[in-house]
Amino acid sequence: MVRILQAQFAEDRNWNQYHTPRNLLLALVGEVGELSELFQWKGEVKDGLPDWTESEKEHLGQELSDVLLYLIRLSDKCRIDLPSAALKKISMNAIKYPASKVYGCNKKYNEYEKEKENH
Repeated sequence: MVRILQAQFAEDRNWNQYHTPRNLLLALVGEVGELSELFQWKGEVKDGLPDWTESEKEHLGQELSDVLLYLIRLSDKCRIDLPSAALKKISMNAIKYPASKVYGCNKKYNEYEKEKENH
């Protein structure tokens, strides 16, 4: 539904001419930068953001939405079924990072492979 609304929004404004994959990616990167600024200088942030004001949380929601909307638009323009790709990636990660081997650890999968070779 969001993909359709986003496509119609661009169509209504004749913005498809600007919505190339490259331009959308660069816009996405810019939005990620804006999102990052909200966390800059705050140190570690607790789950649920208990130390943030409602205004800060509202701003965060807006910036997260900008990132999401550009990501959805980029995937649409690239003809990638993002929900299916995400589910496939989760399945692939479950194979790369089996819970029985990685529980409580944050090493990258290739570090586990090296450990297997050394034992």
